[in-house]
Amino acid sequence: MASVGAFDVYEARNHFPALQNDSQVFFDNAGGTQILKEAVEGVRRYLLSTNVQLGASYRVGQQSTQLCNEGIRAASQYINADDDDEIVIGPSTTQLFRNLSVSLRPHFPPGSEIVLSNVDHEANLAPWVTLAEDLNLTIKWWKGEEVASEPPRSSSSNASRASSSHRSNSIDAAAGPPPKNPHLTPRSLKPLLSDRTRLVACTHASNILGTINLIRAIADTIHTSCPAALLCVDGVAYAPHRPVDVKDLGVDIYAFSWYKLFGPHIAQLYVSRAVQDRPNCMRSLGHYFKPGDTLEEKLGLAGSSYELVAPLPSVVRYLNAQGWEGMTLHEGKLQKTLLRYLRSKPQHYAIMGEADSDTNKRVSVVSFAVKNRSTKEVVEAVEAKAGSKRVQYGFRWGHFYAKRLMEGVLGLDGNEGVCRVSMVHYNTVGEVDGFVRVLDGVVVGTM
Repeated sequence: MASVGAFDVYEARNHFPALQNDSQVFFDNAGGTQILKEAVEGVRRYLLSTNVQLGASYRVGQQSTQLCNEGIRAASQYINADDDDEIVIGPSTTQLFRNLSVSLRPHFPPGSEIVLSNVDHEANLAPWVTLAEDLNLTIKWWKGEEVASEPPRSSSSNASRASSSHRSNSIDAAAGPPPKNPHLTPRSLKPLLSDRTRLVACTHASNILGTINLIRAIADTIHTSCPAALLCVDGVAYAPHRPVDVKDLGVDIYAFSWYKLFGPHIAQLYVSRAVQDRPNCMRSLGHYFKPGDTLEEKLGLAGSSYELVAPLPSVVRYLNAQGWEGMTLHEGKLQKTLLRYLRSKPQHYAIMGEADSDTNKRVSVVSFAVKNRSTKEVVEAVEAKAGSKRVQYGFRWGHFYAKRLMEGVLGLDGNEGVCRVSMVHYNTVGEVDGFVRVLDGVVVGTM
C-alpha cells in the first residue's frame, strides 16, 4: 500500500492512455472514468488467448475459468465480502438492481412499505417503484434534510425557492437560491420507518451533489428499528473516490460500476449471505436445473462478459498501489480549487450540494447553476471558448438520471438540470485552474 506522501498524479496518469492527449481534459468522470492500460491489456490477452466457454476440462478452458475466477475473487475481496458467492458481476448497476428487484419479490408480503430516497440516481429507484406498483406496496419518499454549508443561507430564502415553479435553471435572484445541500440522515429517515418497512434504498454519495451520506449510521438505524428491512445502497458515485468495505458499512446490498472505477464496462452487486439465506426472501432467476446457491446463479443470467471480468485484479492492484489516502488528499485539492472559485462569486453561481471542500463531507463531483444563464448555454460557451485555445473541457449539463432530485428537492427544471464537473485522482490542479479561467471568462468576463 502506498504511503500518503507517495501519491504522484503524473505517475498515475501514465497508466491511462487517454490522458496522454493534452488537448482533452476529462471532467465527466462520474459518467465513466478512463480505463487503465493494464485493464485494456487484460481484455486483449483474454480475447486473443483464452476466449472460450468457462468450465471445460481442456487446457485453454481451464485457463479461461481460472482468469474469471481470479477476477471474481479480486472483486469480492476488494469490498471485504465474506466470500465470492456474495457478489455477482453484470452489465450495469441499473441492470443488476432490476434483476434484484425481481428476485426479492417474496420478501414483500401484502401491506409492505418501501422507503426510497429522492436524491438517488434512477437506477436505485425505478426497479422498486415498479415492484411497488406490481405488488400494491406503499412507497415513502425520503427527501433528507438541509444541512448548513458554506456560505450560510437564511431559511426564508430556502422556503421561497422551494415553493417556486421553474422553467429553466438560471438562478432567479428575486426568489433566492434553491435548497442546495440535502443530506440523507438517520434523523430524517426514522419517522418513515415502521414495522411494515421491508426495504430502504439510498445512495452512498449523490452523483449530483457529491455529498457523502453516513451509511453506517443509516444501516444501524434501520436494523435497530425494523430488523426485517433491508438496506440497498447505490455506491456508483462513491466508489471512484473512496474504498468500500461492506462489513464496516453494515449494508445488506451494495452495488457500483467498475467502468466508473477505472475498469471495463461492467458492474458489481453485493448481497450478504445472511440475506441470501433468509427464508422467503430471494428466489433464483436462473435455469431450473441450477441450484441457485450463489448470487451469480440467482441473478447473473450469464450477464458478465468474461473478458471484462478477467482484468479486474489489475484494477485492484492499481488502486492498492496508489493508495486511497493519498488519492483522497489529492482530490481534496481539486474540489477545493473549484469550490473556492464558485463560492467567491455567489452573485453568479449556486452550488448544488456540499459547498465545503472537506473530503469527509463530499467527493469531487461538483454541480452548480448560473444566474440568468441556462446550463446548456454555459457548457456550450465554455466548450467554444476553450476550443479556441485548443483545449477541450469535457464536462456536462443535464439531470444525469437524478431527475427526482432536480425537480422534487432542488426545485430545478428536470431536463436542463445542472452543470456538473466530476473529477477523480488523475485530474490535476492545473486542469481545474484552466477550467476556472475559461468558466469565469464565460460567466463573469473578467479572466
